[in-house]
Amino acid sequence: MRRRITVASAMIGALALFTLAGCTTDPNVSENTESAAPEETEESVDWFDQALFDKQDAERDVVPEGPENEPYLQYINAEFVDTSQFASQGPKKACFANASISNPWRQTGWITMNQQLKVLQEAGAISEMETRDAQDSDDTQIADIDYFINEGNCDVFIISPNSTAAMTPAVQRACDTGKPVIVFDRGVETDCPITFIHPIGGFAWGIDTAEFLIDNLNEGDKVVALRILPGVDVLEQRWAAADKLFQEAGIEAVDYFTGADPAEIKKIISDELAKGDVQGVWMDAGDGAVAAIEAFEDAGADYPVMTGEDEMSFLRKWKETGLTGLAPVYSNFQWRTPLLAAQMIFAGQQVPSEWVLPQSPITAEEGDEYLALNENMPDGHYAKFGGEDLPGYPQVWEDRVIP
Repeated sequence: MRRRITVASAMIGALALFTLAGCTTDPNVSENTESAAPEETEESVDWFDQALFDKQDAERDVVPEGPENEPYLQYINAEFVDTSQFASQGPKKACFANASISNPWRQTGWITMNQQLKVLQEAGAISEMETRDAQDSDDTQIADIDYFINEGNCDVFIISPNSTAAMTPAVQRACDTGKPVIVFDRGVETDCPITFIHPIGGFAWGIDTAEFLIDNLNEGDKVVALRILPGVDVLEQRWAAADKLFQEAGIEAVDYFTGADPAEIKKIISDELAKGDVQGVWMDAGDGAVAAIEAFEDAGADYPVMTGEDEMSFLRKWKETGLTGLAPVYSNFQWRTPLLAAQMIFAGQQVPSEWVLPQSPITAEEGDEYLALNENMPDGHYAKFGGEDLPGYPQVWEDRVIP
């Protein structure tokens, strides 16, 4: 899928901190360059992978195994790893190398993770979690992981990589200590971690959203695709899947990078509406969805068929407008799973080598339920955060208490 796209490189560089943390995730980040003015760049990477597309497509229809009301412990098509060599008594120290908490998706997960930590500390499973925040920097996170290795006081390494390729050698060094390594959210190019935890993935998101739009539009209709940043694999996979399906269905789709800038989003939509009708809006992440909807309102145009995300700002605007919508999900509750996996590993229990968590969108029929469950949550909260049974609920998330 080779195309020419116009991007504002300066805007992308300035907003890279926001995006690399990923309202979503699993990125293989390419280096961005800055310039004072917009320039035309050519993206030559073919992000479409038929085998991975087919795998994630099939996983969407698999009923997850595991505890019925604990999606953060469920798994899809798992192959289990024997962890008996790590079984030992007493509380363990976790060392967490985090990419960042620089956007609302990661902040929601970070709050949830810390509330889960409290439960495991009270249970005597985890003594403490020493955390280093890389602030979206590969170099910083590499140094963080090496710091933990050299410190020598970690019983388990938990790593949410800033990027895939750059972080692989550091993750391998952590594995070489003989201590268990748990990777989540974004992957690395080694299978040495005991478990890699993530939702189904970007292709599944792209299929869910494109099929929804196709089912609610007609051949020849126009869709504006709003994308955050090039070079992030999970985001690129979302668009690669959607673009393939739009082409097959005869949907006219034009895509733009926005940097999640509301003003840029409004300008793009306004410009497209000035050219003619726009029947659909597709997003690779929901931040900025409200700005897109407001652009239709400003133009006095009919609301589009639209996909956003399970961020509360979109769910509320969706309800207010009554537009035909879908809220895809990149399961935020995955932030609980690494600590629970550590508890299982030190108990000598098997864990999935690739721990694929369920990833199901919020439909119109479910919208009211999730609005009610999260009535007092801030707009930046994610509805399927999965922390309702944790201490501090709902106040800690409502108050946005960032540890």
